[in-house]
Amino acid sequence: MTDASAYRAAAAAFRPQRAARFNFVRDVIHPAADKRPRAPALYWTSAQGETDVAGFADLKARAGRAAACLASAGVGRGDIILLILSREKPWWDFILGALQIGAIVSPGTTQLMRKDLAYRLEATNARAIVTNAVIAGRFDEAAADLGWRGARIIAEGAREGWTAYDRFEGEPRFDCADTASTDEALLYFTSGTTGSPKMTAHGAGYPLGHETTGRFWLRAEEGDLVWNISDTGWAKGAWSSLFAPWLCGAGVFALHADAIDPARVLDWLRRYPVTTLCAPPTAYRMLVKQPLDNLRFNALKHCVSAGEPLNPEVIDIWKSKTGFQICEGYGQTETTILCGVFDGMPAKAGSMGLPAPGVDLDVIDEAGVRLPPDIEGDVALKVEPERPAGLFLGYRDDKERTAATRRGSWYLTGDRATRDADGYFWFVGRGDDVIISAGYRIGPFEVESALIEHPAVAESAVVASPDETRGEVVKAFIVLSKGYEASEALAAELQSHVKRVTAPYKYPRKIEFVAGLPKTISGKIIRKDLRAREWTRES
Repeated sequence: MTDASAYRAAAAAFRPQRAARFNFVRDVIHPAADKRPRAPALYWTSAQGETDVAGFADLKARAGRAAACLASAGVGRGDIILLILSREKPWWDFILGALQIGAIVSPGTTQLMRKDLAYRLEATNARAIVTNAVIAGRFDEAAADLGWRGARIIAEGAREGWTAYDRFEGEPRFDCADTASTDEALLYFTSGTTGSPKMTAHGAGYPLGHETTGRFWLRAEEGDLVWNISDTGWAKGAWSSLFAPWLCGAGVFALHADAIDPARVLDWLRRYPVTTLCAPPTAYRMLVKQPLDNLRFNALKHCVSAGEPLNPEVIDIWKSKTGFQICEGYGQTETTILCGVFDGMPAKAGSMGLPAPGVDLDVIDEAGVRLPPDIEGDVALKVEPERPAGLFLGYRDDKERTAATRRGSWYLTGDRATRDADGYFWFVGRGDDVIISAGYRIGPFEVESALIEHPAVAESAVVASPDETRGEVVKAFIVLSKGYEASEALAAELQSHVKRVTAPYKYPRKIEFVAGLPKTISGKIIRKDLRAREWTRES
């Protein structure tokens, strides 16, 4: 038996915070600014070694400044802003500023291209965009395609037709909207098996669900500094770069750099007072390939990973070389943390861990009945009679997809797993064809839609293919149009085409030209056959 009694006792005693009305800035940031004004809240660094440490009083001021900037641009309560920034300091300013005035924030990765931006603009009917100089040019083109006339705010520098945030001179605002917990506050786009990305809507009370993320998984408390390496465009940014640490009184550490450099990550861990490292499996796979012998960190005491399953051998290497257990966590864009390796429980190599405090997570069958140990089924969250803290409101403007996530009183995660006699979950696989590559969620339809725009492509099917570093990568099986011949040059051309048409992280790193694709009698492509073939090759 696995002795998780300490964790089970703590989980049983835990009562999630609930509030009918909640504003994260008013109810968390402002009190922290009053009680601990100089405590490090955002410890920001750049690849060049620049450092800026902001206290909670500074956060309050920055949120007020961003709120005033948004208001001056005509953004009000219930309006949507697209926030397309990396780890520039204004990313935090504008999320807080928007929440403060009751606007709705839709974060996105800086890898979005013109077509992606146009889709998000049209889908959200956004009132404003906040971005950097690199994205602004693409955005102007996308806006011109749609005839969009909303407000444009650039984080740094000047650009014609844009408000320069670093030159904004308006007085900060400190009034906060009295938002209901069910008022929309965040919109995340998440890929599905078919169709365009869905808009996952979270309410203003969503941050409260991250009490479990911060307290039990990150183990964050006053004086700690949490470094989350994940992209700011994904919900993981909300988890560990925003809500969870600040709810617990801890600080957020950030490195503004173009890409993950494993050598720099290790160097920064040695040089800066980071106590908790939160990184996707891809980052850990890169880190264990670095020289780790005799490595000593400045203040590190805890390591976590999320986004996709992490190889047990990587966990073993990291622990043997650094002494730290990597505690995995499982959740979704639609939820807060649902399952993981938490404080007060031992890890089982390869397991997802135990359900998070305050949630009823289980493995169920097609009838919504809980399955006995070691029987594969659907991972599901009980949502009745009491709705779990942090669960999304639904997919915006898509009742059909929202309804498809329910099976009776359960919310379906879309993943398959088993649960052992000790209650630990064991991941089996996705219940759909979504590809999780280096923490990025990629829908095959999106890549296939980009490929079909090239004249050489008559038909394509996109699936996950195993990869040592990224876990999975995108592979495209392509049937060529008449007059085209398969070649390495054509494969490279198609890869470049996808990078131009859509966000570069979606491009197929592997391409195989085929004479035909497996299909059902009705003509639907059977991706699962291609996927099975890929993974069988590697076994």
